[in-house]
Amino acid sequence: MSILKIITIPNKKLRQKSQPIEKVTPEIKKLIQDMIETLNSKPGLGLAAPQIGKNFQIITIESRGLPTPSPEIEGEKNEVIPLVVLINPKIIKFSQKKVEIDEGCFSVPNVFGPVTRPEKVKVAALDKKGKTIQLNASGLLARVLQHEIDHLNGTLFIDLVEDKSRLKELKPGEEIQG
Repeated sequence: MSILKIITIPNKKLRQKSQPIEKVTPEIKKLIQDMIETLNSKPGLGLAAPQIGKNFQIITIESRGLPTPSPEIEGEKNEVIPLVVLINPKIIKFSQKKVEIDEGCFSVPNVFGPVTRPEKVKVAALDKKGKTIQLNASGLLARVLQHEIDHLNGTLFIDLVEDKSRLKELKPGEEIQG
C-alpha cells in the first residue's frame, strides 16, 4: 500500500469529469486501499480519486471524531463516521432544507469558507466489491458525500462559496480537512 500525493489547484485534473468504473478490478481495489491509506495519513474526512490525479469515480470517507481545524469552532470535534468507500456515487435525492457550514479541501490548501448544501442526501453507488448500494445520510456525512461527489464532477468547494470575500486563510500551524 502507498500514501499517494494529493494534487492541488490549479492542476487541471481537478476540473475534469471523472470516468465511471465498469468493473472492480485488482488495480481498482489497490487504488482504493491506497486512497484509504492516504486519507488516514491526513487530518481530513474524505478523498476523491481526482485529488490524487486519477480520473475515476471513487470516493473514500472516514472520520475518527478528530477536532475540527476551523478557528470559529475551536475545540469542537467531528462526529465519527465509519469508513465509506463508494464507486460511481450519484446523489438521487436531497432535502429541501439547507445548511451553511465552513468547508476546506486538501486540494485547496490553507483556505476554508462557507458552503450551503442540502442537510440530507440519498446516494446510489457501488461498494468496494462492486455491489449496488444506497446510502441515506444527514449531517456531516451528507456534507462530506456532497463535497467528494463534487470532485468527481470537477467542482471544488470554492466554486460554491457565493461571497468570495468570506473565504479565509488558515493561520500557520492550523490544518484543513479535506
